[in-house]
Amino acid sequence: MSKLRVQCFGLSLDGYGAGPNQDLENPLGVGGHAMFQWFFPTRTFQAMQGGNGGTTDINDEFARRGFENVGAWILGRNMFGPIRGVWPDDQWKGWWGEEPPYHASVFVLTHHARAPLVMAGGTTFYFVTEGVEVALQRAREAAGGKDVRVGGGVSTVRQYLSKRLIDEMHLAVAPVLMGRGENLFAGLDLTALGYQTTEHTPGPGVTHVIVKRQ
Repeated sequence: MSKLRVQCFGLSLDGYGAGPNQDLENPLGVGGHAMFQWFFPTRTFQAMQGGNGGTTDINDEFARRGFENVGAWILGRNMFGPIRGVWPDDQWKGWWGEEPPYHASVFVLTHHARAPLVMAGGTTFYFVTEGVEVALQRAREAAGGKDVRVGGGVSTVRQYLSKRLIDEMHLAVAPVLMGRGENLFAGLDLTALGYQTTEHTPGPGVTHVIVKRQ
């Protein structure tokens, strides 16, 4: 059965999944790159950038697993770009250039309608104004029986967690403290929601933690 998954979600020790003050120069928020130093050297990430080489250790294994059996994606608007409010035009096409790394249908949560955006490499962005459950329904249909991956950001993951819709979550916990930004767990009682840790594996500069809904 199709699952709703969170994969490769960078997290600080104090629970932040993004730094403060996200903008064009800081897509992960100020200091947010520190949570992804485990990911950038991997062969999986290097291939996403069109390069060769990269590490092939346990970090790369988790990075690679994050893309397996994924048929569609869901993103919050902040993950698509730094623009707020009504779309001024159709010029902004995401952080990733002409060929995003998704190669599938991507459903972007927003309060402001926009026409679908077809990109190179098989990625089409659909902008969903009807909320997280409608986005999930459409993503499942597009996935054709494969899993749906929630790419973030923090607010989007929190909304799906609060509704107990996420089946499995891979958190990559980095040994850094953010202090402020967007906290994944604030106000959420994961135990009461039925989630439990099922796996924890150390890697270079990170601990991989798997949380599943029971």
